[in-house]
Amino acid sequence: MGKGEEDKNMPKISGLDHVAIVTKDLKESLRFFETNLGLVCTHIEDLPERGIRVAMIPIGDTRIELIESQHEKSEVAAFLQKRGPGLHHIAFRSENVASDMQALTAQGVPFTTDTPRPGAHGCQVVFAHPKGTGGVLVELVSQP
Repeated sequence: MGKGEEDKNMPKISGLDHVAIVTKDLKESLRFFETNLGLVCTHIEDLPERGIRVAMIPIGDTRIELIESQHEKSEVAAFLQKRGPGLHHIAFRSENVASDMQALTAQGVPFTTDTPRPGAHGCQVVFAHPKGTGGVLVELVSQP
């Protein structure tokens, strides 16, 4: 496919939405970013259905998302237990998460769920499994 050609089976990615970091202590992690780097957290949100609390720190056109597990069955608890705090995933802006998921599934990319689900700020999100992305958990995010 040459430059300028559009493949209707390709996802419509418009940019980097955020880089997510799992932390054991949200307040402590926020202190580092705010005190040492001069960044400012603009939003903290609990997502009880996923068992997490997230903090968003804008930087340029993207954000850093800090994720804290709220209990041992949260979606990041096993990650935290196995690997400790650190980089969890990268998230790309998608015009339509469901159609982009469909396009990637047709290309053989596996996902962690069968359908998109609610994320922070009322977004729709879905995660491509690291087995199909070169070892990186990739999130697609559509704004409401």
